[in-house]
Amino acid sequence: MRFFEKINEIMQIITTKSALQEAVKACKAAGKTIGLVPTMGALHEGHASLVKRAVKENDVCVVSVFVNPTQFNNKEDLAKYPRNIERDAELLSSIGAHYVFAPTPEEMYSTEEMNSMFEFDFAGLDKVMEGKMRPGHFNGVVQVVSRLFYLVQPDKGYFGEKDFQQLAIIHHMVERSSMAGTFGNLKIIDCPIVREESGLAMSSRNERLSAEEKQTALAISKTLFDSLKWAKEEGATVADVQQRVIDAINAVEGLEVEYYEIVDQTTLLPTDTFNHAIGCVTVYCGPVRLIDNIKY
Repeated sequence: MRFFEKINEIMQIITTKSALQEAVKACKAAGKTIGLVPTMGALHEGHASLVKRAVKENDVCVVSVFVNPTQFNNKEDLAKYPRNIERDAELLSSIGAHYVFAPTPEEMYSTEEMNSMFEFDFAGLDKVMEGKMRPGHFNGVVQVVSRLFYLVQPDKGYFGEKDFQQLAIIHHMVERSSMAGTFGNLKIIDCPIVREESGLAMSSRNERLSAEEKQTALAISKTLFDSLKWAKEEGATVADVQQRVIDAINAVEGLEVEYYEIVDQTTLLPTDTFNHAIGCVTVYCGPVRLIDNIKY
């Protein structure tokens, strides 16, 4: 704790729910607005862009750093998820975050909550793409995000568009749970994908890629950007472009497409038009599972 406090006297590391609620209560009493950036740590410039925006648009910025076990349906993936709280704290301190909430799983959940499925009506948003491939994943996402909203009572919550399906579900959760009324005028802020100069979407999972795999992974974003041109070709159909993307990525040694779906941005259902469509892809680069998307 002392190590982090020395990084920046303004930033505080909080590890318990009670201490977080005390800090929030003091901020609210002072009439300060609060921006929340939920993360699982292993922070990169993509996360930093969300935090910088939250700092700019609010009096107080709270960043959660918590690898949420209830959204992992693969225990090996959970164990291998990169963690580096010291580096995360240094980055957050340098860009102006005020509070970092870094609890343990035992602090966040009771034993019963850890061992039971969080129930929520997703209106079908959890049955496609990531939800189809990772059953129960979004139940865990909604569980942790709703708890963070309850604890922090933010005015604004900041989420990246790289996890587009997750973002759609967060919007649905806020609307369905009437959280805008429960926590005041809560607004979900959609933040664009941040890419490396090469075009590769920034991700904490990129840390698990070897230098060679990172080069191989560039084919993912390149193909997605190429597909924007393919969609404009005379006679191009959604089905044709979808298959062309899959074939192009699978043709690269070391890459394997789990799915590529072109869907409506609002409903996430398959569409036969490029109007208001988004292409969402999940690709294995070696053992590492990467996601990306492109708006048409």
